[in-house]
Amino acid sequence: MTMQFDLRQLSRNSGEDHLERTFDASYFQTPETRDEDYAVVAPVHLVMDVRKDGAAYRVTGHVRTRLQLECGRCLEGFETPVDSAFELRYVPESARAESEEAEVAEDDLTTAYYRDETLDLGELMHEQFVLALPMKPLCSEACQGLCPTCGTNLSKGACGCPPEWKDPRLGALQGILDRQKES
Repeated sequence: MTMQFDLRQLSRNSGEDHLERTFDASYFQTPETRDEDYAVVAPVHLVMDVRKDGAAYRVTGHVRTRLQLECGRCLEGFETPVDSAFELRYVPESARAESEEAEVAEDDLTTAYYRDETLDLGELMHEQFVLALPMKPLCSEACQGLCPTCGTNLSKGACGCPPEWKDPRLGALQGILDRQKES
C-alpha cells in the first residue's frame, strides 16, 4: 500500500475525493523514524476528504492510532492514544520559496506543500503524531520518577537512600549551624 495520494485522480471525481486507509504500524518503523520521540504501535487509521480549491487543495480529516512514548520522570515506556483532527491547505512546492521571505501569518500554520501532483500521506500523519505529543510525557500523573541517588523507580517501590539530599558544597555552613544548635 502506498503512502502517496495522486491529486490527478480528483479530476475524475469532480474535484473531490474521500479516502479511508489503514496502515500497519510497520510502515512507520523506518530508519528515519527510529530517532523520534515516539513509536507507532498500532495500525494507523486515516480518514480524509480532499477538495480542489484553485491551485490549492483543502484536506480535512483525522488520524487514529496508539503511540509508544517514554515517561519524562521514570523513563518507562507507555502507550497513549492519538485521535487527531486536521484541516490543511496544500499549495504547490514552488510557492514555498515565495512564502519563506514573508512574515509567518496565521494561515501558514495550516499550509502544507505538495510536489509532482501527489500528497505525501506519511508526512501528513507524522506531522499529526508530533502535534499530538504531550509537552512532558508522563505514564501517569502520580508517577514519582527515579531516585536521584540510586535510580530506583519510586513508583514501583522504595529504595534505601536517605530521603534528603545535602549539597556537599554547603557542608561547611551546615557545620556552623550544627555548632549553633549545640550552644
